[in-house]
This record gives sequence, structure tokens and C-alpha cells, in this order.
Amino acid sequence: MKRMITLAASLMMMHALPMEAAANDKGAFVKVDKTHFARAGQRYYIAGANFWYGAYLGAPSKVGDRARLLKELDTMKAAGINNVRVLAVSEKTDMPSAVRPATTAAPGQYDEELLAGLDYLLAELAKRDMTAVIYLNNFWQWSGGMTQYLNWFEGTKALDPNVTKDYEDYMAKTVRFYRNDKAQAEYRNVIRKIVQRVNTVTGKRYADDPTVMSWQLANEPRPGNARTTAEEKAVYVKWIADTAAFIHGLDANHLVSSGSEGLAGSAQDGELFMQAHRTRHIDYLTYHLWPKNWGWIDSRNVAATWDGALEKSRHYLNVHIDYAKRVGKPIVLEEFGMDRDNASFDIKAGTTVRDRFYGEVFNVITTRAAKGDPIAGFNFWAWGGAGRAANRDYWWKEGNDLMGDPPQEEQGLYSVFDTDASTIALIKETAAKLKALERK
Repeated sequence: MKRMITLAASLMMMHALPMEAAANDKGAFVKVDKTHFARAGQRYYIAGANFWYGAYLGAPSKVGDRARLLKELDTMKAAGINNVRVLAVSEKTDMPSAVRPATTAAPGQYDEELLAGLDYLLAELAKRDMTAVIYLNNFWQWSGGMTQYLNWFEGTKALDPNVTKDYEDYMAKTVRFYRNDKAQAEYRNVIRKIVQRVNTVTGKRYADDPTVMSWQLANEPRPGNARTTAEEKAVYVKWIADTAAFIHGLDANHLVSSGSEGLAGSAQDGELFMQAHRTRHIDYLTYHLWPKNWGWIDSRNVAATWDGALEKSRHYLNVHIDYAKRVGKPIVLEEFGMDRDNASFDIKAGTTVRDRFYGEVFNVITTRAAKGDPIAGFNFWAWGGAGRAANRDYWWKEGNDLMGDPPQEEQGLYSVFDTDASTIALIKETAAKLKALERK
């Protein structure tokens, strides 16, 4: 009898373990507490990196390099990085400036090895107590993205603005994605596929995994080009609200974000930016900062253009935190970057200007955070780590190392490499400052 009681007790304990683990997981999910993030009962700040290709490195073959992935995660962890922003899926396309291979060859046709790479990435992040923001689409062409959906369902040619040199035309045409019912249905199929996926490494559903901090609708969705109409803005706002609601309907555990650049991705319309994020289905705001891309600074004439670029950058940083305060939600600066000295792509070139820029950005973030304002952290663009450019022209070709700069850009443009000691020291110092605020 005693033996039977002992056996029964053992069985009860075995069944209790998953329940206990589930309870522990519940506390580990990142949540929103008014205008801040919270995790496990205390404030949580993001000190993050963009690592879009993380799932690619995690794949068991093809482009996979799991040894490199482990090295990259360990290096980032040592630098105080606690969050990575990664691409969930890519779409096969004829566009030359897109990554290859792709996760989806055609609607409903998935490369399971690349999906297994995302599984492996999440499992390894969990071991290091790091979280992930996972974006489910891309407004830009470098992963196929929205223009490839239109190629599938309209029969139109996928536009590559690196070829046409006409980004205004690209943006004007890409926003048809929001109105195309077939494209939207397939996009939701992809969302369902990822959000409800069972991790082949951990056996855990993504929807139940606290390693995922947030689902993101897309990388840098825009309502249109510089001549965006009121109707296009309304379509865009509705798409954000409806898609975010759909994700929350599949997953009650995780946050949902838009992936917006802020004013730059909202036709310079602050009211539009706030309106797009006021829906209860979007949990926090995002914004991006690109002084070089927006023509604020000349990398070959920094002395003459620095002051103006800094003034505009500080304003951009601060005004978005003020927008978040008005909306009553946290905000994350989830992209910002600067190239190497003298506009060089060479890893041997200095990072004096970049470090100066990062320092200014970090000062605004930590100062506003210390005041209790709703800035919840950062993700710099981007982690290049141990990746190295393979070609003399610095353009990526299939089979080359993947790094922070996607195939639409020269390799080394904005990547932070594992040898960039001064930049990494700045990141580590800022991560420590934000970590200290969590305990206040």
C-alpha cells in the first residue's frame, strides 16, 4: 500500500511539473504596465539588436550555421543585449536585391528547414534569458515582402526599387497590399502558421513561449508615399487595427506592435502615427531613426552637417516619446544606425562618427527613461557579428555570410561587427544603465 501511495504521489508530481512550468511561464511574458514594459513583477527595458537573419543561421542546413549563431548570441549577451528583432519569414521573388533562399516558395509552400531555424533560435534565446520581437512581413523588397504578395495575387511584377531607382513609385504601388483580399487572406495564413507553430526543439507552441516578446505586423509598414491620400491613411490605420486584433485572437499571451518608423513612415503626419497606435490591439509604439538615409548628414562631410543632423535627430527622438506619452503607451526606438567613418564599408574603417551618434541617441533614451517617460528601450541596426563581406563591391550574393545589412544594401553599411569594441562598449554601458532603472 505504501508503495502504491508513493507511486501515485510520484505520478501526481510528474503531472504537476508542466502546470508549474506553465505558471512560471505566465510570469515571464513581457507585458505592458501603463507606459512601461513589465516582466516577472518588475519593470523591463529593451537593450536590443536587430538580428533579422537569426532564423537563417539556426537552420540545420542550407544557409544555416548553428555554431556561428551560438557565438553571436553569446557575444550579444555579454554586451548586455537582452532582445533581438528578427524576421519570421521571407518570400521567394525574382527581385535581385532579396535574400535567398526564401521561407515560402509560393503561397502555402514553406521551407521547413528555415522554420526549424526559427525554432532553434528561440530555444537558444531562452537559454540566455533573451527575448525576441518577430516581424511577420516586410514593406521593403529585401525579403520579398508585400510586393511579392502582390506579384502572387495580382500577377504584377515584383518591384525592386534598387533596380528602378524610384522608391516613390514603389511605395505608391506596394500599398495595394492592404486592399488585396487574397493577399490579406494568405498573409493571415502565414501569421497563423507562425503564431500557432509548435517548436520542434522545445515542443512548446510559439503562442505559449515567453521568449517571444512581441509579434510585429511588418518591418516598416507605410500608408503610401509622400503624396499619401486621406483614403490611403484610413486604409492603413484599419489594416493595423484589424491585423493586430487577428493576432491577439490567436495568441492572448504576447504583445503586438506595428513596426512603424514613426513620422518617416507616417507621411510626416504625427496625428496619423498616433491614430495608428491608439487601437487597443496595438500594445506599444515603435519608431526608427536614419539621419544618413533621410539626407540629414553627409558622411563625407561630417564637420559641416553634424550639428544640423544632431538637432533633427534629438527632436525626432524626443517628439516620438512625447507622442507615446499622449497615446499612453510605451515606445521603443527599434532601428537606428550610422555608417563607418568616411562612408566606408571596410570593417577596418573607424567608427568615430557612429560612436558619437550612438552616444547622443543613448543619452536621450537614458535621460528620458530616468525621468519615467515612456521610452522602453532600443534595438540598434544592426548586429553583423562575425559576418564578413565577401565581395570587393560589398554587395551580397547567395552563399555569402549574412549580416546586419540586408541584400538591398552594401554589406558593412550599418553592421556592428564583433570587432567594433568601442561601439559594443557603448551598447553595454547603456544596457547597464537601463537595467539599473528596472530595479528602481
